[in-house]
Amino acid sequence: MTLRSVVTGVGHYLPSRVVPNSAFEATLDTTDEWIRSRSGIERRHFAEKGETTSQMGTAAAQNALEMAGIGPDDLDAIIVATSTADLTFPSAATMVQSALGMTRGFAFDVQAVCAGFVYALGNANALIVSGQARRVLVVGAETFSRIMDWTDRSTCVLFGDGAGALVLEAQEGAGGSDDRGILAVDLHSDGAHRDLLYVDGGVSTGTTGYLRMQGNQVFRHAVEKLAQTAETAMERAGVGAGDVDWVVPHQANIRIIQGTAKKMGVPMERVVVTVQDHGNTSAASIPLALSVGHARGQIKRGDLIVTEAIGGGLAWGAVVLRW
Repeated sequence: MTLRSVVTGVGHYLPSRVVPNSAFEATLDTTDEWIRSRSGIERRHFAEKGETTSQMGTAAAQNALEMAGIGPDDLDAIIVATSTADLTFPSAATMVQSALGMTRGFAFDVQAVCAGFVYALGNANALIVSGQARRVLVVGAETFSRIMDWTDRSTCVLFGDGAGALVLEAQEGAGGSDDRGILAVDLHSDGAHRDLLYVDGGVSTGTTGYLRMQGNQVFRHAVEKLAQTAETAMERAGVGAGDVDWVVPHQANIRIIQGTAKKMGVPMERVVVTVQDHGNTSAASIPLALSVGHARGQIKRGDLIVTEAIGGGLAWGAVVLRW
């Protein structure tokens, strides 16, 4: 028998404030059509004043725990993927732990920008298969609206806020690709490309800073690297493109999503797309898309899912799992 990390619950949270593309037309040289044609984004959610990453992560976590039918003290660990934690420290994960009322176990953050949730899944899976944890809550939560330069039309129209969460539980499988749970993980990074996507603030500057991106260069790296990491993960899992029920990609740009799916040999009819409604929510985008896809009735028990992401670092990776 093989120990697998099986999804038993999923949930998400979106702030109530919805911002359509037209909201940017008064302050930027842009239009709804310009934004849609280049990104596929139609609207996004922004956190209200005082609403924090950990609060959104907690709301998503509560929904996931409810679906899993467990309480916070049934968890052994919490991992929060975020680049926009409430404070420099302590971690957002410990804040979620406290807000949930979890009195045992441990909690920590993972910071790999848009690839953060894939990295967090990899870490959670390692904890489970090693026997260090039996149940792990994995959260992706971001308030990127707080690090936007509102004069830069190439970036500020692309991002949104939100959170998503999964509960992973150790279950025994037969060891083949028909098992439920995480079947393969593939992770990469290359710090030589750090200047393509970064925030120009931090402890070295004494400022929060703003997000800076060389969009064309990020796009060039994204399609190639995302398709490659997805194919590697599928090979490790012993499955092919024809076996995949759903690709659930990082929701950054519809053209990247389409280009990656084409390279993978998966038709768009088998890709969960939410970028039009949420924009790029960084580490929150994959769990948001998984939760929305499940709520829509797209993702069902037993479905084979490939999820992949790339973000600042550059950091990228993919996970193959059976729902």
